[in-house]
Amino acid sequence: MTDVLEKARATIAAHDLAAKDAAVLLMVSGGSDSTALAYLGAALREAGDVGPVAMLHVNHQLRGEDADGDERFVQGLADLLHIPLFICSIDIAAEAERTHENVEAVARRERYLAANEALRSMCQHEGCPLSEARIFTAHTADDRIENFYMRSIVGTGPGGFRSMRYRNGPVVRPLLDVTRDELRAYLAAREAAGEPCACDADGQLWREDATNAHTDRFRAYVRHKVVPPCKEWNEALPEVLVRSMNLIADEDDMLEVMAAELVERDTEWVAEDDTFGIDRSEGFRLRPAFGAARRPLQRRAVRELLQAMLGPDARVETASVEAVLDGFADGKPRGGYVTNIQHDLAVSANKQGVLVEPMAYFRARRKKK
Repeated sequence: MTDVLEKARATIAAHDLAAKDAAVLLMVSGGSDSTALAYLGAALREAGDVGPVAMLHVNHQLRGEDADGDERFVQGLADLLHIPLFICSIDIAAEAERTHENVEAVARRERYLAANEALRSMCQHEGCPLSEARIFTAHTADDRIENFYMRSIVGTGPGGFRSMRYRNGPVVRPLLDVTRDELRAYLAAREAAGEPCACDADGQLWREDATNAHTDRFRAYVRHKVVPPCKEWNEALPEVLVRSMNLIADEDDMLEVMAAELVERDTEWVAEDDTFGIDRSEGFRLRPAFGAARRPLQRRAVRELLQAMLGPDARVETASVEAVLDGFADGKPRGGYVTNIQHDLAVSANKQGVLVEPMAYFRARRKKK
């Protein structure tokens, strides 16, 4: 039990995930990983490693009575640990049908919307600064490895092979260096040591989601069909691959900083309002000097700019990034170059640089000429 707690502490310290007085919201589904996170969160609170702790459970209403059983289990766990609990119930299937989106994507979005709302409420109640507050998730080394192989199969950029970040805004993952087997052993050890443990109606220490075994789902396929043979070849796979992903992450962080410097130095947003800040939807210009940068940094910079222009949920197409960069030749803007990307964005080049803007703006300017 001590080993897992110390690993979590070491990860929090190494990646500066939470201050000692930070308010922490634990996202708890009732599965083995998040159940272990609840016990560990309580231990961190008692040791003074973090500030006040609360839990959030989101009932997606996707599994009928099983989902309600998860909710009851998490309620009992919160009561056992004397941790305040937020419960949010959302008809995810109905929302996905309404928006014509993927069920898993809708569930993820709604979970984090609920988490941010609960965190704000918690901070108001506890009198803690929201800027220092954190949302703890129970993602493990196994989740990270599965992401690595999933991205290997469908394709990703170099930075995608870091798989998961330890921190993404207020969301942090203190268990990324711990395996699922270690967390389950931790739960079993608690019970064996006579520590107070929550159990479901069948006496289980956590709730098992039967859909996790359905290999028609991509993640489950990778979990059950791809990862096990790799572990048979190298039983140290979790340790080795996590170390490799961390090396990739270090280099990715360095390149991100360099790309951000390039954006700051050699690009500009087309519209800026002194009162409300920059209106990114109107587009951006790559100045002529941008053409002298190395292609890998240019790609990162343009991807970042397109993401900011289109919004965080939009998919930036690789072909779009390359089409923007094709506005340069031999390090200089290609006068007269014009193309269309992302279905409704225009890319044009002249001596002032390469301009990316909504197609309607591009056509309006052409009519004026």
